[in-house]
Amino acid sequence: MTDILGFAACAVVIFFAGKKLSYYGDQIAEKSGLGKAWVGLILMATVTSLPELMVGVSSSAIVQSADLAVGDIIGSCTFNLTILAVLDIFVPKRQHLFFVASAPRHTLSAALGLILTSIAGIGLFLPTDIVILPGLGIISLMFIVLYLFSIRIIYTFDRIRRSMETAEPEHPLEGLTLQQLLLRYTGFASIVIVAALFIPYLANGIAESSGLGTSFIGTMLVAASTSLPEIAVSIAAVRIGSIDLALGNLLGSNIFNMLILALDDAFYTKGILLKDASDIHLISVFAALVMYGIAIAGFTIQAPKKKFVMAIDAVLMLIVYILSMGLLFVLSR
Repeated sequence: MTDILGFAACAVVIFFAGKKLSYYGDQIAEKSGLGKAWVGLILMATVTSLPELMVGVSSSAIVQSADLAVGDIIGSCTFNLTILAVLDIFVPKRQHLFFVASAPRHTLSAALGLILTSIAGIGLFLPTDIVILPGLGIISLMFIVLYLFSIRIIYTFDRIRRSMETAEPEHPLEGLTLQQLLLRYTGFASIVIVAALFIPYLANGIAESSGLGTSFIGTMLVAASTSLPEIAVSIAAVRIGSIDLALGNLLGSNIFNMLILALDDAFYTKGILLKDASDIHLISVFAALVMYGIAIAGFTIQAPKKKFVMAIDAVLMLIVYILSMGLLFVLSR
């Protein structure tokens, strides 16, 4: 009972601190002139993924649980894509989320996220890995290289796109300097980090007491809790009209999560992280790949209006997530 209450308290703290990040992130994007898609991809995604980083490092280095670490990262990727689908509800005037957003920017991010997730699936599937450094396989090295490549290509593409556009600030800027905004942003980011430090210990206790196992707990419970900043930031961003900030945050978080897998592998001393993790995580990998495919199709089709509260592509993404979690629950028992 103590673990559950502690877990809930950490989740609440992460959620409300994350709401503040969206406001200051929006202000930083406009005052710095970097653009909301880019700020969402780098600044917002990195900070909102800090819970995954802290949980992953703690799970790998201290708890030494490969299933918790991998389940948290892959589960967070599928959960973030589910958040992306649910955001379609909050777009006003029955407009399609994928139509309102700057589709070319986010299509590129989704495609790169799909490639990185595919490599994670290959790492889980292959019987062995080529060890480059002690405890670090070639798959983890690929995560690092492709992450840096992804950031570079997205930055270049975004700079070219913004040079062809002339946009006025969408919201009045707060009377703070860029340095002051960054300081406040850092303060709330620190709160998120501290709360996230307790998540793996509490989740491990819940897994042991419930008998559900670390694979399911890591993929469902831990992943959902560490994605709370993404939920808070994304919903708040959509409500203030910053669609690109919200989508950049979610898709960027998924790209950054793959870098976290490499870091987790470096801290995991019992062997190779993806090799010691259960093959059951392939279910989440396949679900993420299908959801990426649906999102890319949505960005490509660009339907301006939707007939119902959610568009068909958003509904399909939600169904894929629910089915994958149901299958994971059944196989984990």
